[in-house]
Amino acid sequence: MTETVALDDLTERPREVAFPGAEPKTVRLSLDAGEDVPAHRHPEREIVVYLVAGRLDVRIDGESNVLEPGDLLRFDGKREVSPTAEEDSTALLVLAPRSDEE
Repeated sequence: MTETVALDDLTERPREVAFPGAEPKTVRLSLDAGEDVPAHRHPEREIVVYLVAGRLDVRIDGESNVLEPGDLLRFDGKREVSPTAEEDSTALLVLAPRSDEE
């Protein structure tokens, strides 16, 4: 099956799943400047964050990772993550099921 979704059509805030029920889970995250997502984990996932617009500080286990548009960040979902928008920001997140390889 082939599906296409435009990011601009995903308007739920702060998060909207692009392809409900499909794997890997693909989410559009939209945060206003100063808005954050409380620290949390996705232990069954491997995560990739692609910053589309804005400036986003993604803290991984408390360590700052400032993203600019076009940057990619990859991390293990077992780690604690907390993104904060330094500017109005839009990111695309891919949460893939953990692989058996470690």
